[in-house]
Amino acid sequence: MAASDGEERVLLTAQRIVKSLGTNDTMTDDMLQILSKFDHRFSSMNDKSKKNESTSSQESDELESIPPSSRTTLASNPTPLPPRKPSRKTSKSSLDRAEDVIIHWDMAYSEEARESMIFECPPEDALAYLGAVDKVQEVLESLTVHDTDPGMLERVQNLLQLAMVRLEEEFRNMLDKHSESVDPDWLLDCLSAGSFANIQDNAVRAAPESSGEDDDDEDDDDDDIPVAEPVGDLPSIVDLVLPEVALDLQNIAQRMVTAGFRHECCNVYVDVRKRVLEDSLYRLGVERLSIDEVQKLPWETQEHTIKKWNQAMKVGVKVLFASEKQLCDQVFPVNFDFLFCEISKGIMMQMLSFGEAIAISRRSPEKLFRILDMYETLRDLIPDIDSIFSGSSGTSVRSEASGILMRLGEAARGTFAEFENAIQRDGSKTPVPGGTVHPLTRYVMNYIKLLCDYTVTLKQLFGENKKEVRMLLGDSNGTPVAYGGDDARDGKEELSPLAVQINWLTHVLRNNLEGKSKLYKDVALTHLFLMNNVHYTVQKVKSSEVRALIGDDWVRKHTSLVRQYATSYQRAAWSKVLGFLRDEGIHSSVSLSTGVSRVVLKDRFKNFNLAFDEVHKAQSTWVVVDPELRDELRIYIADKILPAYRAFVGRYGQFLETGRHPDKYIKYQPEDLEAAIGDFFEGSSSNSM
Repeated sequence: MAASDGEERVLLTAQRIVKSLGTNDTMTDDMLQILSKFDHRFSSMNDKSKKNESTSSQESDELESIPPSSRTTLASNPTPLPPRKPSRKTSKSSLDRAEDVIIHWDMAYSEEARESMIFECPPEDALAYLGAVDKVQEVLESLTVHDTDPGMLERVQNLLQLAMVRLEEEFRNMLDKHSESVDPDWLLDCLSAGSFANIQDNAVRAAPESSGEDDDDEDDDDDDIPVAEPVGDLPSIVDLVLPEVALDLQNIAQRMVTAGFRHECCNVYVDVRKRVLEDSLYRLGVERLSIDEVQKLPWETQEHTIKKWNQAMKVGVKVLFASEKQLCDQVFPVNFDFLFCEISKGIMMQMLSFGEAIAISRRSPEKLFRILDMYETLRDLIPDIDSIFSGSSGTSVRSEASGILMRLGEAARGTFAEFENAIQRDGSKTPVPGGTVHPLTRYVMNYIKLLCDYTVTLKQLFGENKKEVRMLLGDSNGTPVAYGGDDARDGKEELSPLAVQINWLTHVLRNNLEGKSKLYKDVALTHLFLMNNVHYTVQKVKSSEVRALIGDDWVRKHTSLVRQYATSYQRAAWSKVLGFLRDEGIHSSVSLSTGVSRVVLKDRFKNFNLAFDEVHKAQSTWVVVDPELRDELRIYIADKILPAYRAFVGRYGQFLETGRHPDKYIKYQPEDLEAAIGDFFEGSSSNSM
């Protein structure tokens, strides 16, 4: 029974509102249709209206006794302004009723008005207030056109001013209460997943606040405010406030703008939303740093900040700025693009200024990859920036973004050139032990290999057209070689400007290595060092995407260089040893019986032993990094030394075996030499023999 009475009282209240604002039966029916969208119970009011007309006085008394309920926002379409002008008599009667509603919510009038917000009360209160504002505006327009009564005009203007003050307060309260900074963890999780689609939970969550109180009120609807959810086919745009809240904001903004309070409304909106947007971006890692402050940071800190900048730019432009623009378009009518720019331009320019600071900072090779990351991030976002910051109000943002993209590209090209200079300037004077791969070689080739991750971007920066680029590419005679275009000669492959640049880097590296090879006193080790390093570059190219970039001609040419260096090593290291196994000078006319000079023969074996021991001692400490190349060298040495030694011992060993202490001269058996050769190029300490 109590429930039935309460329902009846709600219906009576709504009917009272409708009757107080309606000027004829048609408008009353319209109001009933609007109310029926909120609750099906209102749909029966039209049938009951005639029956309840006689009880209007009693309803008025009951209206005062109905307490406010929990907050509910308007969920219907924005209440339109009445399309037609009433008669003079009707206007005054309606104005009195509208005045009652507006005065009732004047904070200076009642305690209820000071303690309650209209849009946190039942929906009929907000609907009635908006209707009252519409009525006052309608009367004001009528008076302006048809009436010269200054007293009435002043009354209506004052009433409208009073309503606008209240709506401004309601507008600010709704924005403050329902605007929360976006949860950075959620955004970064979506970024790492590569998409903002298929997210089922709330897209935006209020930042958790620490409190010493228990969580007993977790289920309280007022404490758990879902701020936004993903939007349909726009996977990267979220609702920054609930749709019904956005509709309430739109209803208020519509009245304030129509009444000539556009400036006040916009100021409130910009003040709140700008603060929230900036807070969301700061929580993503955007820092308030000037260009000078950025350039004074150590590189390790800059690198970390660049990574956060890339994340913040991607999320900021694709989600936060795009969503902010959507909310602005929902709340305000057309031709309000300037409002979004007022909210977002400052923080966007601040983010872009970080890119400017990096672009104009000192060039250093280790910065190239981070600069390329920034370039790619901004390049990919330019279409979004152009779309979001469209119109004349966004011209400065679009221009700044394009300019910084260009300067980042220039910084990347300049840093690439600085990398080449760094290779040329590397003048370390300490030879690496054992002729192994030099750290510079490893650094340069790993650097080049990483550059291939940015092939598309670098081709954009260096140009895509295949054309003749005359440049030294490592020819021994220093003759410039033409690559690409119709003038390519001798069947050489066409190369892009980027490929030519990579070719040139390997040439600069090899020139530097040739200078470092002269630090070795042993000529054989000089050639082994060059063989090791060029072989390393070939293997790096063949095992990566660099090969597809610079072509098979480069691989064939440098593989041939490896063989040349290996041959030079073999000649320098073993010519002397093999010379002791020659027949020349052994035969002597003094020894008539054998024709062999035992003195010369003993010297030959003795010198061979000494020479081999010396080579073994040295080359056991030398290094050939690649196992396959190391085995090839050992096989080559064995193929040269073992047959020659066997033949020499076979021819002349008998002349020493009949004498005293033959093992003093024939120190090694072929098997001993083979085992000793197996010790070469391991980089270990020399073994005594």
